[in-house]
Amino acid sequence: MSDARRRPPSSTDVAALAGVSQKTVSRVLNGEPYVTEEVRERVLAAARELGYRRNTAARALHLGRFHRIGVASIGSSLYGPASLLVALERQARQIGYAFAVAYAGEGAAVTNAVESLLAQGVDAVVISDPIDGDQDLRVDPDVPVLSFRPIPGLDGPRVVVTGPSGVEAGRQATEHLLGLGHATVWHVAGPHRWPAARDRARGWREALAAAGAPEPPAPEGDWSPASGYAAGRALAADPRVTAVFAANDDMAIGVLRALAEAGRAVPDDVSVVGMDDIPAAAYLSPPLTTIRQDFEAIARHGLALLAAEIERSPGEPGEPDLPAHLVVRRSTAPPAKQGREPLCREYSSAPPTTPNTTPPTC
Repeated sequence: MSDARRRPPSSTDVAALAGVSQKTVSRVLNGEPYVTEEVRERVLAAARELGYRRNTAARALHLGRFHRIGVASIGSSLYGPASLLVALERQARQIGYAFAVAYAGEGAAVTNAVESLLAQGVDAVVISDPIDGDQDLRVDPDVPVLSFRPIPGLDGPRVVVTGPSGVEAGRQATEHLLGLGHATVWHVAGPHRWPAARDRARGWREALAAAGAPEPPAPEGDWSPASGYAAGRALAADPRVTAVFAANDDMAIGVLRALAEAGRAVPDDVSVVGMDDIPAAAYLSPPLTTIRQDFEAIARHGLALLAAEIERSPGEPGEPDLPAHLVVRRSTAPPAKQGREPLCREYSSAPPTTPNTTPPTC
């Protein structure tokens, strides 16, 4: 074998195989803009085929770790994923790691985001908001990975999976409504391709089954108020509907609007529960009963596990579980309420570390 064949591949080799300039290769590997998606994918594919590793990675292996964690995100502006991303950055800096984010579209583009992060130099990768389409995700088995939900095909000794239980959240919301005396609970589901939406729907179904309550059809929304409104219009026209659990607060807001337009009072005629406890939830009319997730605790627990994997030491796992908190406000009440004001209560298996600021009365 010749010396040329034995030498490690260079960026020049990547450029030649991809049919682009070295400058373009540099732009792609540095995550810079002004590169088309087709060219970016071609360069990353060439780098994978050649087994190319940047000199910065080799230098890091020689000198030590990068002390940087990368997050591959679809760039969602939804309250839950955005709040988790902010919490991850805050917690990463608290444990002494820099933070890098690579945004990608849905599905296979997450692989490109991961490749971009590895090319920039990170010690580990977080997949912050997995959805269906990530099944072909490929990550070097030597790179620690944190995911907040299982991703088909992504496994190995250095893959850490943790996160909040959407199943438990869906169960809590449904049990609250059933406990008030409603015969059953209708559900406005999130998009099925999101594991988070499927988990919440599963918790809803399990709670209904445990109570022997019938399972009504569950219209599917897309997390937006508009989709909640569309589902809410159909629900408002059905006199059997007395209780609704929406998979997030934004869709619950749409349901509230549809019920109001149909002349069905909340909670006198219909009780509504959302999820996420967005800042506006406590200020709606009526204030929204919802499920609160502690994103700081989720990020702290996940990064503690990831840091232990980076360090290859047991470490402290942090909180053993990540409970959801049912925050009861005035959008829920027993069916056919006759002038009784529901109490404002908060049920949780553990107090939130960063409670929301709420108005004096809810």
